[in-house]
Amino acid sequence: MDRQSISSKPPINQGFVPILQNPNFLTLWVGQIFSQLADKVYLVLMIALIAGNFQGKNQPISGWVSAIMIAFTIPAVLFGSLAGVYIDRWSKKGVLVISNFIRGILVFVIPPLIWLSQDKTLALSVAWLPVWLRQRQFQIQDEFFIPLGFLIILTLTFVDSTITQFFAPAEQVTIPLIVERRHLLSANSLFTTTMMAMTIIGFAIGDPLLELAATLAKFAGLSWEFGKSLVVALSYLLAGLILIFLRTGEKREHYKKERPHVFKDIRDGFHYLNNNRRICNALIQLVILFCIFAALSVLSVRISETIPGLKAEQFGFLLAFGGLGMAFGAGILGNWGEQFRKNQLGLWGSLGMAVSLVGLSLSIDSLWLTLLMTAFLGLFAAFVGVPMQTIIQSETPAEMRGKVFGLQNNAINIALSLPLALAGIAETLIGLKPVLLILAGLAVTGGILTRDIRKNRLTD
Repeated sequence: MDRQSISSKPPINQGFVPILQNPNFLTLWVGQIFSQLADKVYLVLMIALIAGNFQGKNQPISGWVSAIMIAFTIPAVLFGSLAGVYIDRWSKKGVLVISNFIRGILVFVIPPLIWLSQDKTLALSVAWLPVWLRQRQFQIQDEFFIPLGFLIILTLTFVDSTITQFFAPAEQVTIPLIVERRHLLSANSLFTTTMMAMTIIGFAIGDPLLELAATLAKFAGLSWEFGKSLVVALSYLLAGLILIFLRTGEKREHYKKERPHVFKDIRDGFHYLNNNRRICNALIQLVILFCIFAALSVLSVRISETIPGLKAEQFGFLLAFGGLGMAFGAGILGNWGEQFRKNQLGLWGSLGMAVSLVGLSLSIDSLWLTLLMTAFLGLFAAFVGVPMQTIIQSETPAEMRGKVFGLQNNAINIALSLPLALAGIAETLIGLKPVLLILAGLAVTGGILTRDIRKNRLTD
């Protein structure tokens, strides 16, 4: 009788319920929400500061914003691998907490630094550039003057991005420390869903939220710059405070051991990936995935321009539908993904992305078909991203995770950077539809890698 009653109520071990009952995962997840929200609103804040302090009348803002984006990208390329090595040497919880506190303080000091540097400029020589570029881009001969305040926020943005390179792999390494292996797919699904949701929500509410903060600051007798910066700073600081309560089970003795040189650790990471084809192929699939989406972030402007009823500046609608599709796909995986093999999910996702990209190339004359194809693209992208990330987390030994995730962070950031430059050039040379078909072929290539993952299957 008792046995029957017990067996009739099996424990819930699938979906999001087990991980949401894990207090350490909840702490990490809530910290992720505030940290990623701050990351997205930070970009909106930088645009507001540029428009309010440095942009000239009738001057396009794109050049200023491009400089900010470059300051964000360079640390990702330079320090991604190096950061991963140090993650293995340091306390993951310490990195998560301290990185948020430092970023919060950096944002907090931006307004007083802009005020102190007001009306001060710095002369920069461009004599080394070709004459045609100087006259066309800068409309000067040898030098131009740049506001000192803008150089300050460029520097702080560079430092902020450098710190983020340590936060990102520390977060990924922490997940398998606090979540059982059988629940990793659900955990990654929820993290992916949250990441996409914060991307959509952050950019959507960023401007209204900052404007509200500026209005409240004005009533308190403070500058609008201080009010807007305070929102982002408090979000980072709140994330750090929440993560103080995280328990990862790390042992202090692990970090006191004598370690080899950091560059040897980086070589060890490459050697490990070279000898573990299953993890290496999962990483390559993630790189392909991010290459495709980075290219689409550029092509979406051109796609919006060609769709009747949509303007080029409304490209955000396409990205939002892609994000919604990815969030929906991650939700499906979180609840039912454990019933399937990860390489099987990766194959379905790669083929689904290829079909969606082909459909997108054929439907750019219809708004609703384009939005539908973009949503399907996001959905199938989750079928690739979440299982591949889970394979890397679950099958990488604990002592190698920092190195591997550092290399992953570096590779993905490069994958995000190169298509930004190449996609626009390719579209100009050969047209939009051929570029979309090339991306579809790239997705199929990722699907072929799942065969090798299956051959080298360890445990799934």
